Amino acid sequence: MEMTQYLDIFIDESKEHLQAINQQVLLLEKSPEELTIVNEIFRSAHTLKGMSATMGYEDLASLTHNMENVLDAIRNKKISVTPAVLDVLFASIDHLEAMVLEISEGGTGKRDVSETVRDLEALEKGESVKPLSNQSPEKEDLSQSYDQYERQIILQSKEQGFNAYELTVSLRKDCILKAARVYMVFEVLEQIGEIIKSLPSVDMLEAEQFETEFKLALLTKESSEEVKQRILKVSEVQQVDISEFQENESVRESVEASNANSPGSIEKKKEETPAAAANSSASGKTIRVNIDRLDQLMNLFEELVIDRGRLEEISKVLKSGELNETVERMSRVSGDLQNIILTMRMVPVEQVFNRFPRMVRGLAKDLGKQVNLEIIGADTELDRTVIDEIGDPLVHLLRNSIDHGIEKPSVRRAAAKDEAGTIFLRAYHSGNHVFIEIEDDGAGINRQKVVEKALENGIITKEMADNLTDKQCYELLFASGFSTAEVISDISGRGVGLDVVKNKIESLGGSISVDSTAGYGTIFSIQLPLTLSIMSVMLVEVQKEKYAIPLSSIIETAIIKKEDILSAHNQKVMDFRGKVVPLVFMKEIFDVPSTMEDSQHVPVVVVRKGDKMAALVVDSFIGQQEIVLKSLGQYLSSVFAISGATILGDGQVALILDCNALIK
Repeated sequence: MEMTQYLDIFIDESKEHLQAINQQVLLLEKSPEELTIVNEIFRSAHTLKGMSATMGYEDLASLTHNMENVLDAIRNKKISVTPAVLDVLFASIDHLEAMVLEISEGGTGKRDVSETVRDLEALEKGESVKPLSNQSPEKEDLSQSYDQYERQIILQSKEQGFNAYELTVSLRKDCILKAARVYMVFEVLEQIGEIIKSLPSVDMLEAEQFETEFKLALLTKESSEEVKQRILKVSEVQQVDISEFQENESVRESVEASNANSPGSIEKKKEETPAAAANSSASGKTIRVNIDRLDQLMNLFEELVIDRGRLEEISKVLKSGELNETVERMSRVSGDLQNIILTMRMVPVEQVFNRFPRMVRGLAKDLGKQVNLEIIGADTELDRTVIDEIGDPLVHLLRNSIDHGIEKPSVRRAAAKDEAGTIFLRAYHSGNHVFIEIEDDGAGINRQKVVEKALENGIITKEMADNLTDKQCYELLFASGFSTAEVISDISGRGVGLDVVKNKIESLGGSISVDSTAGYGTIFSIQLPLTLSIMSVMLVEVQKEKYAIPLSSIIETAIIKKEDILSAHNQKVMDFRGKVVPLVFMKEIFDVPSTMEDSQHVPVVVVRKGDKMAALVVDSFIGQQEIVLKSLGQYLSSVFAISGATILGDGQVALILDCNALIK
């Protein structure tokens, strides 16, 4: 486990450094005299070299070493930045990226970089290098680029009656969505065969890093004419050139020699040829899409949901059988469409989680503690917008656990605990929510200390302190201006308390709670909505106004008699299954003008926040509905207890309640 953990960190960090180098070299191209940029590139390359050497990737380390020498010569003004120098640097970066990509796919990271190394060495000696011709990657020859395994697959497939074709596909110059066209070509070809190679690589095709043409190697039983016609059916494809794969004798001999050396493994490959080929082209099935496009798609779909509601209303009024059927079918189809769009936006929380192990190790070292981080459920998926926002709160909670929770090894030893503390970071789905928990086996929360601090900061009064349950006491940690750190360290107590974490999570429509057992540890539990834009609600009426209450907050609805309303401590309450639940009169909260007589029966919606409950008093229930959450914009961002608005089927606007704000 340990090695793969380091490998993951190595891959992530290498990608970050390469991205930084790439950006800085682009900047250097714009201002070649700027030596501070060279220093930045040098620093990233140096770090990359060290990491590669530590991990045993010699080719990576030596190439970055050569790059370093050239960068050093530039910053010592021995050589100046010319287009030729930049070409060689970019070529080096391409090699490094290809190596890291290969390592991330389980490869060795070996690569023939002798030509680029020669160029780098020449530059370092002050010799001139011919500028690389403007040869874009797709002009490379496909037949030169197969590795031995790919050649082997091709030869064995031919023995089994497959045709091996090399295709060059050209798109029109004015093609708008190049990546989408490539995807469609892949789709068409994968129905009749296996793509075992593409030039440029699939990643570059997805990122639209090619001019207008790309090359593919295809195994199929179809004729070349059939293949050609299928591709030409994809719009915006201008031309398709097809040739048979030609293997020369030396290739066949080398493949046969390798077959002779390892009969067992090759036999297995023989049986699984098309499958193996499928395996190597599995990456062709995915395509990266810019999140903005998904947002646009979501917005358009939300408009459809609004119109769907409108159509449902109209068909009820018109009572036309045919219209009803069509609307019902449209509802079903748009329901499926909604699920697809939502799942497209889902990203595993792993993207956030995988940067934590390194952070935890570093922090623990700084504080002289031993901490293991156990990650569970990293494949749980959340909406992309939530993923982007959730990182900082989690970092804060992890720091909190390491700093306040886990004790020093000597203290743990004295308490008969394992010297190394453990933090569990868990994620799991439940209903319409994702739960993320951070649990440590540390000292737990010291109730006495929390109460004293809260009194000192004026957060609670003396008599409140005496009546607090443990759970209520722990919730005080989220009060603003609260910090229990004895020593203000770098890690915590910088005036950024848990109140910031709580606000962030609530702004995402989630909630956070904490529980603790003194001496045994603490657990923070975060509840987040799966998606932020479409939600199921209960629509209610208050006088003539309509409000939407999120179903996730509702326990149940009921109609009570007027005489069942009781009074306690100047507060109207009702008895709900043996519990006393306070009533919240929506009419008063939102100052709704009275237009209707009060009836003897009072409809209530019982909602909860954590383990607290309240009963919202309304005038009537309209029913359950899927609605689109629209924000109120920045002018109205601080409206009490309203989290947004929606447009209903009849064109009216209903406000969406934030039940958390209504429960004290």
